[in-house]
Amino acid sequence: MSSQGNSLFLRESGQRLGRVGWLQRLPERLQQRALRARLRLQTMTREHVLRFLRRNAFILLTVSAVVIGVSLAFALRPYQLTYRQIKYFSFPGELLMRMLQMLVLPLIVSSLVTGMASLDNKATGRMGMRAAVYYMVTTVIAVFIGILMVTIIHPGKGSKEGLHREGRIETIPTADAFMDLVRNMFPPNLVEACFKQFKTQYSTRVVTRTIVRTENGSELGASMSPPSSMENETSILENVTRALGTLQEVLSFEETVPVPGSANGINALGLVVFSVAFGLVIGGMKHKGRVLRDFFDSLNEAIMRLVGIIIWYTPVGILFLIAGKILEMEDMAVLGGQLGMYTLTVIVGLFLHAGGVLPLIYFLITHRNPFPFIGGMLQALITAVGTSSSSATLPITFRCLEEGLGVDRRITRFVLPVGATVNMDGTALYEALAAIFIAQVNNYELNLGQITTISITATAASVGAAGIPQAGLVTMVIVLTSVGLPTEDITLIIAVDWFLDRLRTMTNVLGDSIGAAVIEHLSQQELDLQEAELTLPSLGKPYKSLMAQEKGASRGRGGNESAM
Repeated sequence: MSSQGNSLFLRESGQRLGRVGWLQRLPERLQQRALRARLRLQTMTREHVLRFLRRNAFILLTVSAVVIGVSLAFALRPYQLTYRQIKYFSFPGELLMRMLQMLVLPLIVSSLVTGMASLDNKATGRMGMRAAVYYMVTTVIAVFIGILMVTIIHPGKGSKEGLHREGRIETIPTADAFMDLVRNMFPPNLVEACFKQFKTQYSTRVVTRTIVRTENGSELGASMSPPSSMENETSILENVTRALGTLQEVLSFEETVPVPGSANGINALGLVVFSVAFGLVIGGMKHKGRVLRDFFDSLNEAIMRLVGIIIWYTPVGILFLIAGKILEMEDMAVLGGQLGMYTLTVIVGLFLHAGGVLPLIYFLITHRNPFPFIGGMLQALITAVGTSSSSATLPITFRCLEEGLGVDRRITRFVLPVGATVNMDGTALYEALAAIFIAQVNNYELNLGQITTISITATAASVGAAGIPQAGLVTMVIVLTSVGLPTEDITLIIAVDWFLDRLRTMTNVLGDSIGAAVIEHLSQQELDLQEAELTLPSLGKPYKSLMAQEKGASRGRGGNESAM
């Protein structure tokens, strides 16, 4: 026992000394890094600069497009272009949106099917559980940050009389909204799910009811059974007398009833559910499902090559998208006052979540510096700002993670499509914050129970938010209805929603990307085990090592071609 105690003491003291030594060596390491950077700058040549520009051409072009787009929009605002002229001006940006949306459907289906088929059921279950926990934790943290920011800054101080209203909001009962979410998970027609999703509509029908009034003023419903017949004449006379003394009245009133309807747009949730189930079935079929697996794998590869072509047009499209949106703003003065404080509160909340919480989660789990990772995602993040759609940004996100940062394709093909559909950190933060802001401008004091209801509803509603521009305004109705706030007050924040929507889309995309890296790190053991089991029978080599060799050979050929 004494020897074990001594060894334990020595181990703990060694660890403590190791920590102290690491802290003492930290300034020396920083000096060495600064020295290496200085030497690199001194030895930098024109060839190094050209190589850097060539390697980061996409990012530099996209950042330049954002700067030029904003500058061009403010330069054109004094000319007061008409709405038609602005639409003509924004046409190149519209083309980019259409190109990216064209690839979303085949990309979601092919990536999910191949991702599920390439993993065994046990690994898929563990990976899905990790993804669900990550999505839930980050969303709850985002809602908490939103509630905390709006409570501390209190942007709704004052009245809503001076606020500018814009647009119209359709009210939807909370129960119908959640039932539509479940219905869309199981589309009856997969072809229709590619361009339509279920949405409850409402119609009115006239209901008539007959009321019988007696002499003493009491009412008898029309459905009441008639009195039993009497054989004697006295009863007949009494019945006749009672009938003469009664008066029938027909009442008609309108009743609103839910009816099946549809809305334009891809039913991404239904396609995700089907693709996950279909991929798991193909994976369980082993050799019998090899043909289908190869088909979807080839489809995914073809789509990514198309993305590689379209990505060169992205800077041009983003330039005109951002410039067109700024030109559409009628009055920049709406950004002042309460609405300006509300905008600032949302920006601070999103910055804390995207710049603090998500990188901290990445660092705590992977023990790596998160900022080089975020730098590798810059192309996708700027595209998210330009398109304001996490679904439209999905092709660029795939390219940044797989080709730029080297995240395992088996992870990205599962995590990214699901995350773009159900993981909406920025939307959850925005909805909780906006709901309490609307309560503040109405001088409505929320108790702890109502704030808890808002947080739960905002978390659930963000799952049902489509990955399209300004989808958060639709689900906002659910959050406001849950605590009895006026849904028509959503029109108070529409004037700035186009701008905030871009920032929360960027937060959503960053959350999905960091989630992919975190889940890859946590699932490394399962991935390595599957690599050892998954061998090509004819060659007997691990699949991933063979793919790495092929990738290295293709890169060598590309380098030789560029050198030539």
